[in-house]
Amino acid sequence: MRLPHLQPFAREPLYFLTTCIADRREILANAAAHKILSEIWSNSAKHDGWFVGRYVIMPDHVHLFARAASEAKPRAAWVKTWKSISSRRLAEAFQLTPPIWQADYFDHFIRSADSYGEKWSYVLNNPVRKNLVARPEDWPWQGKIHDLAF
Repeated sequence: MRLPHLQPFAREPLYFLTTCIADRREILANAAAHKILSEIWSNSAKHDGWFVGRYVIMPDHVHLFARAASEAKPRAAWVKTWKSISSRRLAEAFQLTPPIWQADYFDHFIRSADSYGEKWSYVLNNPVRKNLVARPEDWPWQGKIHDLAF
């Protein structure tokens, strides 16, 4: 639940989003999935009014930061759109049976530069915590599409 008195502090709030693959199948940590997702997110500003900033693609989930333009699709509709498009493309690329994504997702309204820094540190270090790489910069399935500085 969003507190109404907090909304005026940011006309275009920054969101931290996490969503998981159905049944936590480990299908995302590869070049093909990275290309599919980053292309969809790159086009979402033009098509849906949503700008994706930094992201990390883990084997079974994704973390990303996003901000809507003033005339963007509602957040839930945008997430549904990119998950639907990526579902078709991932299913075709990896011969998978739907559903590809879990229906729900987690979102967090970023309220300060400190909160943004804490969330990004968490996301960036996720592959290290999972013993996938020794250093965050070694994880190849991450990037930044738009500069969404807080």
